[in-house]
Amino acid sequence: MPLALDPGAGPPITLDELIDALADAHIDPRDVDALASLGPIFARLGRNADFLAERATAELLRRADEARPLYGPQVLLLHPPDGRFLLRACFWPAADDAVTRAAGAAAFFYGLPHDHNFSFLSYGYFGPGYDSDDYEYDGWSLRGEPGEAAGLIARGRRRLTPGALVLYRARRDVHCQLPPPALSVSLNLMAFDPAQPWIDQYRFDLATGTIAQGLTTAPAEALLALAVAFGTGADVAARLARGHPMPRLRLAAYAALAAADGDRAQDYWEAAADDPALAAWARTRLARLGA
Repeated sequence: MPLALDPGAGPPITLDELIDALADAHIDPRDVDALASLGPIFARLGRNADFLAERATAELLRRADEARPLYGPQVLLLHPPDGRFLLRACFWPAADDAVTRAAGAAAFFYGLPHDHNFSFLSYGYFGPGYDSDDYEYDGWSLRGEPGEAAGLIARGRRRLTPGALVLYRARRDVHCQLPPPALSVSLNLMAFDPAQPWIDQYRFDLATGTIAQGLTTAPAEALLALAVAFGTGADVAARLARGHPMPRLRLAAYAALAAADGDRAQDYWEAAADDPALAAWARTRLARLGA
């Protein structure tokens, strides 16, 4: 379950002051203890009752003539990825609010148990807060196949109340969020990792305790499949399959090669089976081929 942190008692600060403090923080934000140490300064932004309304109004005015939505129905970006951190505000409408009825509960991840492929701090900023049914698991020990037992351990229900500060740990904490009684807002300070697109995030089936599906797809995976399908990327895919440091891309390379050349699909998956990180996936594919 996410770790409850002491938010401290410092006075409110501005968004710019927090961004400056983060720039001066000589820590690795991928270290969860180091990220937790930023909780008190992050909470001081949460005590600023005016900054978010001012920021939202400015964004609405700036984009009033644009047809595209403001970062989607839920998220307002406060500070874009800078190589270490990202700041955002998340809006959590009630179940009977018009935006929930229009966009659907899934647009806000309500009722969808999931983990995260990044660690982050979350602060209850406005409203009563949403409830979460919390679980823990060891994401690093799994292959990541749909239907695989996830080893979820139930940790109870928690509400992100105003002023509460919690730390969600990548690939360890799982939650199923429920609509709040009234519109609520949380602030997130997220650790940014260049490897994040290659770290899997999952949705879970609580009834069976298994992985329901993967939620991450890196752009390179689609580009790789297209390049191989059009006959120009087989050599590149073969090199990536043999030597890329990220298992996700090695798997995508083998899959692209096998899909483009069905006569050699078994050969490709047999090669993948020699890769310890891909062996389980490869055996599943070989079984489907009747090999």
